[in-house]
Amino acid sequence: EKGLFYALDLGGTNFRVLRVQLGGKEGRVVKQECDEISIPAHLMTGTSQELFDFIAAALAKFVASEGEDFHLLEGRQRELGFTFSFPVKQSSIASGTLIKWTKGFSIDETVGADVVAELSSALDRQGLDMKVTALVNDTIGTLAGGRYDDNDVVAAVILGTGTNAAYVERANAIPKWHGLLPKSGDMVINMEWGNFRSSHLPLTEFDQALDAESLNPGEQIYEKLISGMYLGEIVRRVLLKMTEEASLFGDDIPPKLKIPFILR
Repeated sequence: EKGLFYALDLGGTNFRVLRVQLGGKEGRVVKQECDEISIPAHLMTGTSQELFDFIAAALAKFVASEGEDFHLLEGRQRELGFTFSFPVKQSSIASGTLIKWTKGFSIDETVGADVVAELSSALDRQGLDMKVTALVNDTIGTLAGGRYDDNDVVAAVILGTGTNAAYVERANAIPKWHGLLPKSGDMVINMEWGNFRSSHLPLTEFDQALDAESLNPGEQIYEKLISGMYLGEIVRRVLLKMTEEASLFGDDIPPKLKIPFILR
């Protein structure tokens, strides 16, 4: 691969934008730049247009800062790879409908909508001449990135705002697979293991209370046990109980300790 390419990684309370100049087999990655932007809390539960307009505006600003070291091939439109780390039903390489939000997002109108179409419309409103050429889950993107440098890479794990994993499986071992097998004989499986639930998972009273008060009770249980979105809140709940029952901080309870998700 040669040329200038952009990437957008949306999967938690922050999103990242990246540009990379690829030099082919010899040059590989010539240069890359990245920026990270925090998503205001109100946009995580607002409207679809507000969220994607905010993202598109940040991306447009990032594109405007493109330096002379980056070269778009003549006659080529800027291309964007879109990493979207939420459950989707993918219908093609560059389209997929949102099944449900996770990780603190709750925007009902986006559920069932094509997230690439939502982003593309926002890019158009910004006047940004850019085409979304691929939609991938963050685990798939991580696995592909690792495989780019080392063909022996067979799995990827995400431990961030949320958690997930992907691995390479033999296509003939996939019960859900129908149709012709890929030439390689392999398929990458997105596990969505954040939604894993088992009687063997040790749920404490703090885990159960957090889940009951969450935006999606009964879902993403494993994610709520180990991911960055929730670990601070579990610690806060433990500290609050210790303060109430054992005067951990003296006779007075620190007011901020009563604020949900104050520890991040």
